[in-house]
Amino acid sequence: MIYSKLPHTELEVSKICLGTMTWGRQNTEQEGHLQMDYALDQGVNFFDTAELYPIPPHPDRFAVTEKIIGSWFKKTGNREKIVLASKIAGKADFAKFIRTTGFRKESLIEAVEGSLKRLQTDYIDLYQLHWPERSTNFFGVRGYTHDLSDFWKDNIHQVLEALRDLVEEGKIRHVGLSNETPWGTMRFLEESKVHKSLPRMITIQNPYSLLNRLFEVGLSEIAIREKIGLLAYSPLGFGVLSGKYLGGLKPANGRITLFPNYKRYSSVNAKKATQMYFDLAQENQMSLTQMALAFVNSRPFLSSNIIGATNMEQLKENIGSIQIELGEDLLGEINKIHELFPNPAP
Repeated sequence: MIYSKLPHTELEVSKICLGTMTWGRQNTEQEGHLQMDYALDQGVNFFDTAELYPIPPHPDRFAVTEKIIGSWFKKTGNREKIVLASKIAGKADFAKFIRTTGFRKESLIEAVEGSLKRLQTDYIDLYQLHWPERSTNFFGVRGYTHDLSDFWKDNIHQVLEALRDLVEEGKIRHVGLSNETPWGTMRFLEESKVHKSLPRMITIQNPYSLLNRLFEVGLSEIAIREKIGLLAYSPLGFGVLSGKYLGGLKPANGRITLFPNYKRYSSVNAKKATQMYFDLAQENQMSLTQMALAFVNSRPFLSSNIIGATNMEQLKENIGSIQIELGEDLLGEINKIHELFPNPAP
């Protein structure tokens, strides 16, 4: 395994992070435990979860994923071996069953204390804001259209104050963003620069893959210059970049088969690009999964690559991608395909 320090901390995390959003929906508690056992044995010491998980969210399954992780900590006593990340859900129609109060101080306290109880731990190493409260371009929306009905008022200072209090209480150690834009990222960073007592965002968890390299536009420079590390999610685009959906196939347990409304990575151009990436991987004697993950692993702005799997074979292949290094010629061929089909999945 390869490790890197989370920016501005002494925390060393594996370049492969274990994603957990299928546990409690597509995976049982036992399967989640087996995945954590195997990942830890392979040197993966970084787990990412959220109060919203499993996905798709549903009131009857609220926070089941955190409970599965908590029961594993209790069973194994491995809490101190893991750098643990979780998230508070923001305002959204699909999250109204959790709360409707956004990132108010009382909401953050409620969310953190709920997660701590379910995770059966005294602290969370990295606590993230799952998506912005304001109306902006996140979750598959490519461009920004200003919403005149959005009555969001800049509360970033207050949010950071509430997070500071939770850090001082020892309930969380560090803070990060998720699904954030360049403007929002810089706004948070500048607030903590001006007000030294406020905690600094150290990571940003955004989508990044061969089908979505939008992070490179604006945010990659911020990540490198400001030292805020990318935690890349959906590096395989809901499994599309495994190649298992090519030719119109619908594997029985595939995420898109089960949840066909998740069409973010299924546009005509995304399918064309995926076929070309698949062919390129085959020409270089590797699977598309390996090439896609190795590409993400190679990025200079990456802190960790969040992989997810619904079976052990997938998990082994995903973690094994850390051993693959892509040559300059192959990276050049990848960029040629990207030029033909730039970011076909928003």
